Amino acid sequence: MSQVYLLPVATFLIFQVTFLGTYIFAVLEGHVVPTVPYISDAATYSPESCVFGQLINIGSVLLGITIYVRYRQVLQLYEHHPELDASVLRQNRMALWFGLVSCLGISFVGNFQETNVRIVHFIGAFCCFGCGTLYFWMQALISYLIFPMSGTRIYAHLWLGMSVFCTILFILLAVTGVMSYILFKGQNPRKWYPSNGGWYFHVVTSISEWIIATIFSFFILSFTNEFRDVSLSHPQIALMSYSTTI
Repeated sequence: MSQVYLLPVATFLIFQVTFLGTYIFAVLEGHVVPTVPYISDAATYSPESCVFGQLINIGSVLLGITIYVRYRQVLQLYEHHPELDASVLRQNRMALWFGLVSCLGISFVGNFQETNVRIVHFIGAFCCFGCGTLYFWMQALISYLIFPMSGTRIYAHLWLGMSVFCTILFILLAVTGVMSYILFKGQNPRKWYPSNGGWYFHVVTSISEWIIATIFSFFILSFTNEFRDVSLSHPQIALMSYSTTI
């Protein structure tokens, strides 16, 4: 399989269709107000919640495969260039686990709606954005360590900048999110109006969430160029010894 570079593209498209599609559908159905609802608020009610959950699951699997391919790519690079710093292996392994936990968090967000299982939904969101941001930091560090054997300085600087922005947005999202719910005096958070209280904190939280989700998607898309020199082969299957009784 030589077209591995299409994997990040497919992952990017799945998440963009999921976020924008469910938002548009929820607004048309009158389930949320058009003014910057939370991403998960747009996927609270049926039928958009069903579509959101299904697409998020597909996206999580594609993202997990993308993260694993990147892990194996760096591993192969180290094997071919033993002069690389040994810390590359440690950073690469840490990045793999942060990335996979982030995938699990995305799946939790899609399958456990805030209105049904709030604590699991929030844990999933924390794993998604928190571990996802840590994954970006690991990848930015790795990109500097493996240059010039692989990658470019431009991508290394770009990933570092994305990591910084995601860190700021994650902290801002967490703080303003808590404040908005403390100050909220309305009945339905899915239809949050200025008169309900905590409006400005809600807007900042929602905008931060949308921006960080967009940065996440474009970060994964940036792997496209990295994967152009990667080729996958079918996994080797070995049959265990067995006996036949006649």
